Amino acid sequence: MEPSPLELPADTVQRIASEIGCHPTDERVALRLDEEDELKHFRDYFYMPKMRDLPPIDLSLVNKDENAIYFLGNSLGLQPKMVKTYLEEELDKWAKMGGYGHEVGKRPWITGDETILGLMNDIVGANEKEIALMNGLSVNLHLLLLSFFKPTPKRYKILLEAKAFPSDHYAIESQLQLHGLNVEESMRIIKPREGEETLRIEDILEVIEKEGDSIAVVLFSGLHFYTGQLFNIPAITKAGQAKGCFVGFDLAHAVGNVELHLHDWGVDFACWCSYKYLNAGAGGLAGAFIHEKHAYTIKPALVGWFGHELSTRFKMDNKLQLIPGVNGFRISNPPIFLVCSLQASLEIFRQATMKALRRKSILLTGYLEYMIKHYRSNDRAETKKPVVNIITPSSIEDRGCQLTLTFSAPMTYVFQNLGKRGVVCDKREPDGIRVAPVPLYNSFHDVYKFISLLSSVLDSAETKK
Repeated sequence: MEPSPLELPADTVQRIASEIGCHPTDERVALRLDEEDELKHFRDYFYMPKMRDLPPIDLSLVNKDENAIYFLGNSLGLQPKMVKTYLEEELDKWAKMGGYGHEVGKRPWITGDETILGLMNDIVGANEKEIALMNGLSVNLHLLLLSFFKPTPKRYKILLEAKAFPSDHYAIESQLQLHGLNVEESMRIIKPREGEETLRIEDILEVIEKEGDSIAVVLFSGLHFYTGQLFNIPAITKAGQAKGCFVGFDLAHAVGNVELHLHDWGVDFACWCSYKYLNAGAGGLAGAFIHEKHAYTIKPALVGWFGHELSTRFKMDNKLQLIPGVNGFRISNPPIFLVCSLQASLEIFRQATMKALRRKSILLTGYLEYMIKHYRSNDRAETKKPVVNIITPSSIEDRGCQLTLTFSAPMTYVFQNLGKRGVVCDKREPDGIRVAPVPLYNSFHDVYKFISLLSSVLDSAETKK
């Protein structure tokens, strides 16, 4: 299945079609791609929702016993089957020994987060001492900004992309207000060019070069939640730091989706959630990164007991011995049940590897793009049919697994009727539907079936006119 380094997904699809003697859009191509997929067995590690259990389903349109087409891993990943086992282990330990569970077992409750830190290393490309698992994403972002954003009369701005996720936007606004700064003057937002949906890297770098002396922190998404654009993290980091800025990233939509090398790229700080591509469940345990170069120079503005060195933590003498680096930012003891669900997923990532997952993801999303363009592109001669526009960048280097689609047909109608047919995706204002085939548990045949259902919905939208 693996394409050669120079082979684009479209070329792979056409090559396989030629090998088996059919059209590239034939179902047999999807089946062959699945047959050759070395990661396909990981699908069995997750619970896949059934059609009959989906709230918007129309049972007259589906086979109720079939699996749903779940393309919503960019919002909430599926449940790993081992979650229940790990939760039951801790519930059983709590029932049988009470407080002794703090110090014994596979996950002593005092160090539960630390027991799984090693599983995050390769996913974010960092050393274990540069990672902390704690809180929720927005809490971690606030804690990091309190330490990295130290405005001066000359350097007081925070740079971010247009339409950043609301939690980031609100966090930045409130941090600026906390320092008594004018939000409109201090929040520097980069917008795409007129008539374009995504940002050009040269425009981002130009703003940093021209205005960097007044920017204290560059804070970007690793991957934009709406457009699906993957930003050039190393280039932005290098440019920002060259102008004396701290550079951080919200990796909510990048972690577990694309390969990250935070340490090698020299990123100053980052944070992420775990319930999207990391499959840790709603409200899962979030993560934070601070580069080791800041371990002894950047300290938490707000301190808690779990930022104290473990060796002397229980002396209870109220003399803080702060853990250097990001683990000194921990405030409270780890929520062990959230540790359990995250562990169940991270163990799967360890087996699959991000490199192999990214390889499959490129082909899987490329196949989706190929099929959409074949059937519903603006370029097709049959312009009377409803068309689909992909606003996510077409370049492999500039996207993860998500494609954001807009339609000539009413978006709400399309979304509702996909839901009736068992397609689980989501819509985002103003007019996008996000679909994310996830390499850990989605198949090429899922994509094939999605295209068939999408065509059925769009055909029905045409008859409604």
